[in-house]
Amino acid sequence: MVEGRCNCSSVIFAIDIEPKDIFVCHCSICRRWTGNSGVAVIIVPKDKFRWMTGEEQVMCWTKPDADWQSWFCRTCGSALPGANDDLNMFVPAGLIKSNTANLRIAHHIWVGSKASWDEISGDAKLHLEEFQN
Repeated sequence: MVEGRCNCSSVIFAIDIEPKDIFVCHCSICRRWTGNSGVAVIIVPKDKFRWMTGEEQVMCWTKPDADWQSWFCRTCGSALPGANDDLNMFVPAGLIKSNTANLRIAHHIWVGSKASWDEISGDAKLHLEEFQN
């Protein structure tokens, strides 16, 4: 089991698998969401994810002009896990508090819209747009 939490620990969640791959999204929406070069997330099946405490603290914001939502803690504002698609959750990698030894950046997505100052290094696969199996 992997555990994660927000900055104030109001929201705690568990993942019942050991994730390995991190996806880093470099799109402009994720840059504005984080104030950084993008967001690093792991993708987990919804049936392997569970809220331990604080689910009532989870807030969601939907971007009006895009198919995009963000979830965050109403107390501390930390980015939180949310629906990636019908079957999967995305989990911001920085929230993971345990069993991180095997995590690695495996994919950089939306590289075609990365910031001019963003420098990508390492041997992860680059995708100009969304991840394609």
